[in-house]
This record gives sequence, C-alpha cells and structure tokens, in this order.
Amino acid sequence: MAEILALDDVIDAAILVKKILERQGHTVHTFTGEEDAIQFVKTHRVDLAILDIKLKKMSGVEVLKELKKIDPELKAIMLTGYPTIETAREALEVGANEYCVKPIDKQELEEKVAQVLEL
Repeated sequence: MAEILALDDVIDAAILVKKILERQGHTVHTFTGEEDAIQFVKTHRVDLAILDIKLKKMSGVEVLKELKKIDPELKAIMLTGYPTIETAREALEVGANEYCVKPIDKQELEEKVAQVLEL
C-alpha cells in the first residue's frame, strides 16, 4: 500500500484523511505545518501528497512546487473548501493529479486516491 502525506492547517481535517485512508491499508503521515511536511519528504519516500490549498504560511500550490523539486514523481491531490477554476488550473499546472472539494467525501477521496496511485 502507499505512503501518503496529508497536510492541512486544521488538524481534524488531516486526521479525517488519515482515518479514511488507513482503513484502505495506506500509511498516512499528518502535518499542519508546511515546513514539517516539506522536511518529511526530504527524508522519507512518499507516494502521494494530499494538500489543502489554504494553509497558514504558504499555499498548498507553493508547497506542491517545493515537494516536486524534491521528488518530481510525487503524485498529489489538492483539497479546498473554496473551489475556483483559477486555483484548479494553477494546481494542475504545477503537477497536482486531482482535486477534492471540502467537506471531504469519504467515497470520493477513496476513489481519487485509488485512481491517482494507479497513474
């Protein structure tokens, strides 16, 4: 199964992602700080990053850019409570594979994670 990083400035949201995906057999590492998540990817293999777009210090898109510098093959799903065409386009341009709208739908998240991991 996959090694997954979940970054959200709201710890409850990151824990929800962890609970949903660990039931599928994945290992999920949760973070609320952008720097901590970036440092983790420097020292651990991660198959998929699930990133909230609205964070405290950086945007999820900026974090994704940094993660792609470390591992260009890293797959990513962006989460947002404020979906816009511009945000979706920007996320896809820097290498996000999928996009989920909050509140997180369990079945949608499971399906999108399965799809992205098969790419």
